[in-house]
Amino acid sequence: MIKNASRQFVVEKPLVVGALVTITMTGVLLITSLSRTISSSSFTYMYTNNGGSNAATQTQFLAIIHYATSKDIPELTHPEIRSAFDVLINLAPCNFLVFGLGHDSFMWAALNPRGMTLFLEEDPTLVHKILARAPALRIHTVTYPTQLYEAEHLVASYKSEKTCVPPNVHLKGNSMCKLALSDMPDDVYNREWDVILIDGPRGYYAEAPGRMGAIFSAAVMARTRKNGGVTHVFLHDADRKVEKMYADEFLCKKFMVKATGRLRHFAIPPGANVSKVGRGSRYC
Repeated sequence: MIKNASRQFVVEKPLVVGALVTITMTGVLLITSLSRTISSSSFTYMYTNNGGSNAATQTQFLAIIHYATSKDIPELTHPEIRSAFDVLINLAPCNFLVFGLGHDSFMWAALNPRGMTLFLEEDPTLVHKILARAPALRIHTVTYPTQLYEAEHLVASYKSEKTCVPPNVHLKGNSMCKLALSDMPDDVYNREWDVILIDGPRGYYAEAPGRMGAIFSAAVMARTRKNGGVTHVFLHDADRKVEKMYADEFLCKKFMVKATGRLRHFAIPPGANVSKVGRGSRYC
């Protein structure tokens, strides 16, 4: 058995070497593309053991192998990815919450070395598929209490529920406010999130959950932050009607840093002021 195994290795060795060369070159090109304008000291600190930190984790190497050997590519464009990467490079290791799973999940986890990256996904089949390929990713399967066709009614009526507006607004256990994601895993509530990416749940047909709750809850997380510094919120598909409506209502144009393609970047300070409107409160 050992002899046969050895013979098989000799036959396949050129293929293995070729694959390793391809993976290495692809990884270098990916990293070079993203790090073109980053100082060498910042990049070295993130991905090496300088300063007493651990070397690049298994997740980073798996991500390189995954994208080098798979036809799956991230759904965001390169400029959109770069917009979020520029923030992550300055904050990592950080707490990074991602609504949605996809071909880019490996990449997001890899871009936050030694940090906490947590994914929330509604589709258990997709969760199973991703975990089969990347068991080290932190993923929770969640449900959403809304449907897309409710979007206009919810945004028009939320101010009549006092637990939806400051100073009474909160998330955990807040079933009275339908926009609040009140039944998430404790992992979501027990941390303050430095970066939040909203690229889910589904929001392209009437019965889909829509991203209303994700956008509202991200705004609440940002405003109730106790630590200093802003919360960076990235919203994808911001050109769609509902995403734009809820971004204007809860994330606020005055906090928008920039728009890149279909991605909007907001930097929301803790305890952001809200203006009184009639009997309720507006977030912007």
